Amino acid sequence: MEYATIYLILAGCFGLFMAWGIGANDVANAMATSVGSKALTLKQAVIVAAIFEFAGAFLAGGQVTSTIRKGIVDADLLVGTPELLIFGMLAALLAAGIWLLIATKYGLPVSTTHSIVGAIVGFAAVGIGIEAVKWGKVGSIAASWVVSPVIAGTLAYALFRSVQKLILDTSNPMKNAVRYVPLYIFLTGAMISLVTMFKGLKHIGLELSKVEAYSISFLIGLICALIGAFFIRKIAVKVGKKPSYQFDNVERVFGVLMIFTACAMAFAHGSNDVANAIGPVAAIFSIVTSGGEIAQKSLMPIWILLLGGVGIVFGLLMYGHKVIATVGSGITDLTPSRGFCAELSASITVVIASGTGIPISTTHTLVGAVLGVGFARGISALNLRMIGSIFMSWVITLPAGGILAIIFFYILSAIFG
Repeated sequence: MEYATIYLILAGCFGLFMAWGIGANDVANAMATSVGSKALTLKQAVIVAAIFEFAGAFLAGGQVTSTIRKGIVDADLLVGTPELLIFGMLAALLAAGIWLLIATKYGLPVSTTHSIVGAIVGFAAVGIGIEAVKWGKVGSIAASWVVSPVIAGTLAYALFRSVQKLILDTSNPMKNAVRYVPLYIFLTGAMISLVTMFKGLKHIGLELSKVEAYSISFLIGLICALIGAFFIRKIAVKVGKKPSYQFDNVERVFGVLMIFTACAMAFAHGSNDVANAIGPVAAIFSIVTSGGEIAQKSLMPIWILLLGGVGIVFGLLMYGHKVIATVGSGITDLTPSRGFCAELSASITVVIASGTGIPISTTHTLVGAVLGVGFARGISALNLRMIGSIFMSWVITLPAGGILAIIFFYILSAIFG
């Protein structure tokens, strides 16, 4: 194939740029509840996210990548012209990356999943033909963007109500916090590791039986709970009869819990959103290495997963602080107990969706979860103006990604065609 090396170099560069944009913008959505509730400082959140985003991308990112790579465009229509798919995937990466850069500059939290799916649909519909888009698959992805915030919101509502019933609304909130918070920590560790064991480890050659997966997940949850219980007992308790002291102490306990849910959310985000950057790179790599053949299935090279993980980390370190600071307290006033419910619900929803291979929007999911917590406190607790502007940015993202991708598709076709 002519220009094969150039295509691979461009795919690597554009994929890294897209992953950088995900780190700079979308990671803010993953970490904003931790920073907004003051459970973690901005610096601590960046460190936690850097480690666990990379782990999620590397360990559990393979399943969604196959959907982004081959689920949206009908490859059979491109058998004679594989270059068109290469141009389209390069255009999609560049378009989504540039849109993310613009959004991040203005502190707007936008959905990277929207950006890349909109870009791929845009180039395929205009550059190849309407029939090239698998509208059934696009429909199921779009439906998941509606369903995921509803599921996360319902989970968050139920979790926060349980926290209110078991801890906050009792006669001795601190005593009950010390008793029940390790159970929530166990739930966090066990749930995230269980879904990872079942769905995420296959592409690195690790196949586990159900018994092994359940056993390891239970053990990880138990270890997390024991570590959490140890740190909870180290908390300096405010002594006094004021009711506010009791709740300050409880929120300190939940601050420990938020560290675990922050790790879980970062892992979940890495597992789902890295595919937005490396899915198109994997498609291009597959075509180039097979000499122009568009395969329905191909192995995911480890270096592509590494590329996505590294890009996300660098984007977060260099530019992530902008959107983290903006989103942290915008939707509703967050305390560690509220932030925990939102973060755990969102991370469970995202990791399960990653396992099924559906690229959902982390932004939608977390906003849905935070709304669920807000509803549990009453509608007056929600900042409706901020919610409106977030919804507006979601609406703009799809056409923005599509239009930019169409422009870049024609430019690349003119250069290499």
